[in-house]
Amino acid sequence: MTKTQKAGYRCTECGWRTTKWVGRCGECQAWGTVDEEGARAGVHVVQGGAVTAPAVPIGQVKAEFARARSTGVGELDRVLGGGMVPGAVVLLAGEPGIGKSTLLLEAAASIARHETVLYITGEESSAQVRMRADRIGAIQDQLYLAAETDLSALVSHVEKVQPRLLIVDSVQTIGSSQATGVPGGVTQVREVTGNLVRLAKERGMSTVLVGHVTKDGSIAGPRVLEHLVDVVLHFEGDRHSRLRMVRCIKNRFGPTDEVGCFDLDEAGIRGLPDPSGLFVSRRSEPVPGTCVTVTVEGTRPLPAEVQALVGPTEAQQPRRSSSGLDPFRVTMILAVLERRLNARLSGCDVFTATVGGIRLNDPAVDLAVMLAVASAAGDRPLPAGLVVLGEVGLAGELRPVRDVRRRVAEAARLGFTRALIPAGSLDQAPSAIAAAGKESLRPVPVARPPVRTTTFSQGFDVTEAENVWDALTHVT
Repeated sequence: MTKTQKAGYRCTECGWRTTKWVGRCGECQAWGTVDEEGARAGVHVVQGGAVTAPAVPIGQVKAEFARARSTGVGELDRVLGGGMVPGAVVLLAGEPGIGKSTLLLEAAASIARHETVLYITGEESSAQVRMRADRIGAIQDQLYLAAETDLSALVSHVEKVQPRLLIVDSVQTIGSSQATGVPGGVTQVREVTGNLVRLAKERGMSTVLVGHVTKDGSIAGPRVLEHLVDVVLHFEGDRHSRLRMVRCIKNRFGPTDEVGCFDLDEAGIRGLPDPSGLFVSRRSEPVPGTCVTVTVEGTRPLPAEVQALVGPTEAQQPRRSSSGLDPFRVTMILAVLERRLNARLSGCDVFTATVGGIRLNDPAVDLAVMLAVASAAGDRPLPAGLVVLGEVGLAGELRPVRDVRRRVAEAARLGFTRALIPAGSLDQAPSAIAAAGKESLRPVPVARPPVRTTTFSQGFDVTEAENVWDALTHVT
């Protein structure tokens, strides 16, 4: 007798299998993703079926159908890579009340001046959305609004209105009768998103889905949700501040890691084409524990200020707190300070933060964090008009970072007078290459002084240092 395969259970996220049901996947540790799968009788032979369009040489494919069209909001176009692409599905996620609906309503009103837009609201009533539209001036004749929570009713609205842009706010509130579970669950979100993606591709209709986030900031729902859509945007910002940032995480039609800056107030939300001064404090005299750097968000260099506060404590475990910075990287920088520069931080609380609510993940911020902590610990301010760039290694060396010339040029444009960067950052070819026949290529070392100062432009000097000791000695 042929041994039959027993029915088991399988994780819908990673494919992990088990013989009994469990609430948490043993591989990816996700909750509620283990479903029963039936016994497989074998491999089924799939017969050929009808095709939607014949295959043609790639040179004959018309590319104009994938060209972006402007949304009328400049900063949103920057993040999307030029605008909305017909048939593209965009997922916009963010915390509650951060401004997602306001931004999309303004973009919808701008597009509705020329094309038909359908706005489906599942979280608010139509009257509430109308009140917001009155407040921000987003009333247009071609902007249609409907409050629905059923997928079949949503499809009926699309067939009747025939929109060029569909906005669903939010995807977690839409349910389908073809799937089990409650709206917002893993099965429902996967079913609804799959149908909306198929609808967008068939009609060439741009679609924007609003998504919820969990308490740790990640997008709620199954991970397959981010794989199904074409673009993933994340709305960031402090709810107590007017500054908002939209960060691109995934984009099939343009660059990723692009950032758009917005100002949110009672009159609506507007883009900030030049937010250079928002992340730097304005003061007449230098203050200990502050250091300015220049980060690159997508294609935009942004000056940002890092602040540090160091104070003695009697606790056995001193506090290490950071806001807007990677806490693990800050801990590593503090260890380098103690080991390589003999800083006494084991008996002190160390607090680090950024200005303006910006979150810095750029390795070029390492040197600014180190100098800010060193300045706070020694109660000595850094020189006025100074910006610093550089990645710090565990051995205390300074490593070059990308786009140094663009960062330095932006600092010079804003009125800074000095820059401290890793050695060799301005030399795109750090060493000459000599060929020994056809066997090998060996770098020829270039002799440099430990600290070298050159003039980058009129009134702006650039200092290059090889390690953290040389950098700290130079600025203090």
